[in-house]
Amino acid sequence: MVSVTMKELLEAGVHFGHQVRRWNPKMKEYIFGERNGIYIIDLQKTQRMFREAIGFMTNLIAEDRGRTVLFVGTKRQAQDAIREEAEKCGQYFVNQRWLGGLLTNFQTVQKSIKRLKDLESMQTDGRYEKLTKKERIKLDRERESLNKNLSGIKNMSRLPDAVFIIDVKKEEIAVAEANRLGIPIVAVVDTNCSPEGIDYVIPGNDDALRAVRLFASRIADSIVEGNQIATEGGVVSAEPAEESDEAAGAAGTAAAAGLATSEETARAVNGEEAQSESRTTASATESEVAPDENPESVVAAS
Repeated sequence: MVSVTMKELLEAGVHFGHQVRRWNPKMKEYIFGERNGIYIIDLQKTQRMFREAIGFMTNLIAEDRGRTVLFVGTKRQAQDAIREEAEKCGQYFVNQRWLGGLLTNFQTVQKSIKRLKDLESMQTDGRYEKLTKKERIKLDRERESLNKNLSGIKNMSRLPDAVFIIDVKKEEIAVAEANRLGIPIVAVVDTNCSPEGIDYVIPGNDDALRAVRLFASRIADSIVEGNQIATEGGVVSAEPAEESDEAAGAAGTAAAAGLATSEETARAVNGEEAQSESRTTASATESEVAPDENPESVVAAS
């Protein structure tokens, strides 16, 4: 069964939250601590809740191959990952702009999709050649505009059975629409967001490129696995047991407190936006101050 390890979460920089002054109190239970003005997310909870989300996706698709999932992530860091992973598992995506009413007013959106398909067919059936140059340019602009926002849902003929979201604060309209229609939501929730209305919360960094790709790829893998189970008529395997090694779990938690000093972990946040740059600075400063301290001694000192 698809799973995720503590090492993968650490290397992707999932444990870096936002600055202390930008936090949402509703995320308090998912925060391990604070280092140099940056909140650190509890990776043990992230790992457990991520596995639950993966299990939900696998079961959803395994029960009925006809079920669909909509990947949503319009922020710059998430656009490519959302598109690539959604295409990999044969699902739909929105990675440019969330159109208001995309779910709650789906019939109207379908009219725009129909218009896009008509414009595309005009290029292949010879109707374009009968138009003037000015008319063709006008239709090309309309087609490009529609294709930019609707290319990922062009073949979505009905509402999705689940929605996967990166950054619920930016995609709050998508969350509201899914909640109104009762569509289950699996979402990555950072320390500046609210977990309310999210069926499967995944506490984690939603800014780092590697973190976003890790989340999206595992969800896509779980959908692929669900399709395989449905095709073979098998039974969904039990959820993998969490790490039983207490020493490994303690080390992972200590690392989540900002004690990881490897180059890979430092690079994990290089793709963040402006507000995330301070996280890398905080981690680098900590590494310079105590390069030789082990996790146990640092935790004791703190």
